[in-house]
Amino acid sequence: MINFFYETEIKPLQELDLTTWINKVILSENKTIGEINFIICDDEYLLKINREFLDHDTYTDIISFDNTIGNELHGDVFISADRVFENAHKFKVTEAEEMRRVLVHGILHFCGYKDKSDEDSRLMRQKENEKLLLFHVEQ
Repeated sequence: MINFFYETEIKPLQELDLTTWINKVILSENKTIGEINFIICDDEYLLKINREFLDHDTYTDIISFDNTIGNELHGDVFISADRVFENAHKFKVTEAEEMRRVLVHGILHFCGYKDKSDEDSRLMRQKENEKLLLFHVEQ
């Protein structure tokens, strides 16, 4: 089950389309869906989580808490809409496309992909791009 929660004032996401796509992404990685919560918030909300749980004092676009059990994905993905929208302008993509990239980034972490090393980051970006194409095919 995929849930969306809003802790900031933004236009609600296209949850049905995103849920369908995310389910296909999960299946494409030979995983099954458990319960995944996307919490859309603002910079200050996510900064507080970053400080409290990760001891980082920086803004970020996403923090994921993975509770996966075997191949069944479970977890919470906190996303700063402020960072996503700023990054969309910075990278010259639509806000919707950048939001999809961040959503799938969280899912890919639950699938076991990392992004701490340069090599891991390259693979993560490759997987993000691959999974973003699945969204466009489905629409």
